[in-house]
Amino acid sequence: MIQLDLSDHRPLYEQIKDKTKELIIAGVLKPDDKIPSVRELAQQLAINPNTIQRAYKDLETEGYIYSVRAKGSFVAPVSHIRDKTEDAKLREEFEAMVKQARFLHVDKRELIVTVERIYSAAEYGNDSERDDPVKPQSEKEGAK
Repeated sequence: MIQLDLSDHRPLYEQIKDKTKELIIAGVLKPDDKIPSVRELAQQLAINPNTIQRAYKDLETEGYIYSVRAKGSFVAPVSHIRDKTEDAKLREEFEAMVKQARFLHVDKRELIVTVERIYSAAEYGNDSERDDPVKPQSEKEGAK
């Protein structure tokens, strides 16, 4: 489930936190799914349990998971995940990408269509178009 990259410059707890977020966002881990205990994951990854504990604490603070005493940690419902700092960070990254696209003369309509397609696919539970998020829908339909 989670694999660490020892050549990555980021701390291990951050890698665990980011990989867990990726699994939640991708829908691999669904709301109310139980995640491995600190002890289980520490044994699986062969690292100090305090590292896992720190990652889980951050995930809980950000609203991605919640804990139930004597039961474990679980994936939080999506409504709990929305975090103001995460929101601001995403908007900042999105703005930077749009500016880069404009600099590279990517058509504005193409960007809008891409965003709408991603949102539509997510609404209908179909993320099959995620493999190439930049390719316009018209090109994909023409290739079929």
